Amino acid sequence: MDIHVDYDRCEGHGECVIAAPEVFDLNDDGDEVIVLDDSPAEALRRKVEAAVKLCPVAALRIAD
Repeated sequence: MDIHVDYDRCEGHGECVIAAPEVFDLNDDGDEVIVLDDSPAEALRRKVEAAVKLCPVAALRIAD
Protein backbone atom coordinates (compact mmCIF):
# COMPACT_ATOMS: atom_id res chain seq x y z
CA MET A 1 0.00 0.00 0.00
CA ASP A 2 1.38 3.39 -1.02
CA ILE A 3 -0.17 6.73 -0.10
CA HIS A 4 -0.35 9.59 -2.57
CA VAL A 5 -1.29 13.17 -1.71
CA ASP A 6 -2.51 15.76 -4.20
CA TYR A 7 -0.91 18.80 -2.58
CA ASP A 8 -2.76 21.10 -4.99
CA ARG A 9 -6.00 19.96 -3.36
CA CYS A 10 -4.90 19.58 0.28
CA GLU A 11 -6.28 22.37 2.49
CA GLY A 12 -5.07 21.02 5.84
CA HIS A 13 -8.45 20.04 7.27
CA GLY A 14 -6.71 17.38 9.36
CA GLU A 15 -9.33 14.65 9.10
CA CYS A 16 -6.59 12.26 7.99
CA VAL A 17 -4.56 13.06 11.10
CA ILE A 18 -7.53 12.23 13.30
CA ALA A 19 -8.20 8.97 11.43
CA ALA A 20 -4.59 7.75 11.19
CA PRO A 21 -2.17 9.74 13.37
CA GLU A 22 0.50 7.07 12.90
CA VAL A 23 0.59 7.92 9.20
CA PHE A 24 -0.40 11.59 8.85
CA ASP A 25 0.40 14.92 10.49
CA LEU A 26 0.02 18.59 9.53
CA ASN A 27 2.89 20.95 8.76
CA ASP A 28 3.78 23.71 11.22
CA ASP A 29 1.38 26.13 9.52
CA GLY A 30 -1.43 23.57 9.75
CA ASP A 31 -2.35 24.00 6.12
CA GLU A 32 -0.88 20.89 4.49
CA VAL A 33 -0.65 17.21 5.33
CA ILE A 34 2.66 15.50 6.00
CA VAL A 35 2.83 11.78 5.32
CA LEU A 36 4.88 10.24 8.11
CA ASP A 37 4.91 6.82 6.46
CA ASP A 38 4.10 6.65 2.74
CA SER A 39 4.12 2.82 2.77
CA PRO A 40 2.51 1.91 6.08
CA ALA A 41 2.07 -1.61 7.38
CA GLU A 42 -0.95 -3.52 6.17
CA ALA A 43 -2.25 -3.47 9.77
CA LEU A 44 -2.95 0.26 9.31
CA ARG A 45 -4.97 -0.18 6.10
CA ARG A 46 -8.37 0.42 7.72
CA LYS A 47 -7.19 3.64 9.32
CA VAL A 48 -5.64 4.86 6.07
CA GLU A 49 -8.78 3.95 4.11
CA ALA A 50 -10.84 5.92 6.66
CA ALA A 51 -8.49 8.89 6.23
CA VAL A 52 -8.93 8.76 2.45
CA LYS A 53 -12.73 8.66 2.79
CA LEU A 54 -12.82 11.47 5.36
CA CYS A 55 -10.72 13.92 3.31
CA PRO A 56 -13.24 16.62 2.34
CA VAL A 57 -11.28 17.63 -0.78
CA ALA A 58 -10.30 14.12 -1.95
CA ALA A 59 -6.57 14.89 -1.73
CA LEU A 60 -5.56 11.36 -0.65
CA ARG A 61 -5.46 8.05 -2.46
CA ILE A 62 -4.06 4.60 -1.91
CA ALA A 63 -2.18 2.66 -4.57
CA ASP A 64 -1.51 -1.04 -4.14
